[in-house]
Amino acid sequence: MRSLKADRRANGPRRDPAPSRAAYRMQRLWLTPIFRTTLYVGLPAFAVTFGIGLYLADVDRRANLGAVYENLRESVKNRPEFLVTLLSVEGASPDLSEAVRAKMALPLPQSSFDLDLQGLKASISRLDAVADVQLRVQSGGVLQVVVKEREPAIVWRNIDGVFLLDKTGHRIAGISDRGDRGDLPLITGRGADAAVPQALDILASAGPLLPRLRGLVRMGERRWDIVLDRDQRIQLPVDQPIRALERLIALDQAQDLLARDVLTVDLRLQARPSLRLAPFALSEMRRLRGIIPSESDL
Repeated sequence: MRSLKADRRANGPRRDPAPSRAAYRMQRLWLTPIFRTTLYVGLPAFAVTFGIGLYLADVDRRANLGAVYENLRESVKNRPEFLVTLLSVEGASPDLSEAVRAKMALPLPQSSFDLDLQGLKASISRLDAVADVQLRVQSGGVLQVVVKEREPAIVWRNIDGVFLLDKTGHRIAGISDRGDRGDLPLITGRGADAAVPQALDILASAGPLLPRLRGLVRMGERRWDIVLDRDQRIQLPVDQPIRALERLIALDQAQDLLARDVLTVDLRLQARPSLRLAPFALSEMRRLRGIIPSESDL
C-alpha cells in the first residue's frame, strides 16, 4: 500500500483526460460551416488574389495584359458575323428616308459592338416627320430602321410660311405653296397649331358646308371663324362651337340661310345669334321697308 502511494508521488499528479477549454472551443470552431467554408474556399481565393496582385504589381506586366485584352476584343468584334454592312430604312417616304440616312451619318461597314442604337434612335426621333422609330441589327449584317411617319392632317399658314401638321398639331414639314396639299383643310391665325384637334372636330361636323369651306381662322387664340366662299364667315363661340355649328347647319338646311346675301353669321352669343348682310342686300331691305338710307350707306 505504501509502495503504491510512493509510486504516485514519484510519477506526479494524475492528468485529466478531458480536453482543455481552449482545445474544446477550437474543436467546436472547426465544426462550424462558416469556418470550414472560409478555410476551404476563402483561403485559396485569397491566395489566388494575392498572387494576381503580385503579378500585376509590375507595370510592364499590366501593359502586356492590357494589350492582349485589346487585341482579343478587336479580333472578336471585327469578325464578319458582327459587322454591319447595310442600312435598311422601312416605313418612310423617299424624302424622309433620305433625311433619316443623313441624320444617322453612319459609316459602314462597322462592328455592331460600336453602334450606339439608343443614341441613333434619339437622333432620328428629333426629325419632325418621325412619330416613332425602332432599330434592330438583323442577321446578314443589316441595320434595320423601322420608321412610323407622321400623317399630315391639316395645313397651317402663318407669317413664317405654310406647314403640314399632324392630328395633334405637331409640325411635320414646310411646303412652298398651299396648293401643294389642296386635299387638306387650311387653318390660319396665331395659336392655330395648338388647337388642331378642335379644328378637326369642327371640320368633321361641318359636313354640308365642306364643299364651300375655304378654311378656319383662329381668333385671339380662343375661338374659330369658319370662312366660306363668297366671303361668308361664321363666327363660332368659345364654348361648345360644334353645337352652335350644328344648329346653324340645321337652320340653313331648313331656310337656305347661307344661300342669301349674308356676309357674317355671328354665333358668339348663342342666345342671340346675329347676321350681317351684304351692302346691296341691306340697302334693298331698307328700301323695301321704306327706310331712307343714311349718308354712310350711300
